Amino acid sequence: MSASGPSMEQIKSSMRATWMAGDFGVVAKTISGGAEAFVHRLALPPESRVLDVACGTGNLAIPLARQGCVVTGVDIAPNLLVQARERAAAEGLTVSFDEGDAEELPYDDETFDAVVTMFGAMFAPRPEVVTAELARVLKPGGLLAMANWNPAGFSGQMFKVGSLHAPPPPGIAPPVLWGDETTVLRRLAGPFTEIETKLIPIEFDLPMNPAGTVAFFRKYFGPTQMAFGRLDETGQAALAAELEALWAGANVASDPESHTLIHNQYLQVTAKRNPSS
Repeated sequence: MSASGPSMEQIKSSMRATWMAGDFGVVAKTISGGAEAFVHRLALPPESRVLDVACGTGNLAIPLARQGCVVTGVDIAPNLLVQARERAAAEGLTVSFDEGDAEELPYDDETFDAVVTMFGAMFAPRPEVVTAELARVLKPGGLLAMANWNPAGFSGQMFKVGSLHAPPPPGIAPPVLWGDETTVLRRLAGPFTEIETKLIPIEFDLPMNPAGTVAFFRKYFGPTQMAFGRLDETGQAALAAELEALWAGANVASDPESHTLIHNQYLQVTAKRNPSS
């Protein structure tokens, strides 16, 4: 950080507040089908020890536990972990959920057969640190699987609009760079091998018009809520108008006055922990 910028401790405190704001559990339900499809494609064998980094309310951890994996979830936001534990208990599943930082994982070296993260670790502010941590806790040859919003997709455009109105701290790389193939290959080279990337379609399907969808994200999605909170009344109106135009322009629903359907996409990344690193 520059001398004029916030300290890393301040950035982490702000991140925790951001993900505790609103109620991400409500948003997570809208993409739970995509999360289950992601888990299904990985086809991890039963009894695999799996870590879900930035697990939120358990969109990956729950289906992994259903298929017999031994699952641990870790997240920076304790309120999301409460919901994750409640979801697991409701299904009679045994999952360990811990509060922790993706850049300082509270686990021993070479603990897990697989590490997964969906729209989670990509938001850690220091990519090189989170890469090292993901590798550290994996057994040699273990699987890393990431689902990352990409710059060209709808979510990438939404984050770009937000950052133009409420810029992030100086020196912090845009999270959506984790969805850029060239950047991912560079970041993972060394600690990981057999790196593969693939664009995966996912839909935002909401029973409200684009203006209602913006209001939904403003209420429940922490990053959007916090971006609005940093602006005065004029700035909030400008951000709302630009977001509504973005959602309306991408809406392919047959009844756009009461329904929003967006064809979105993310970059699926899989890699193996390099045994010699």
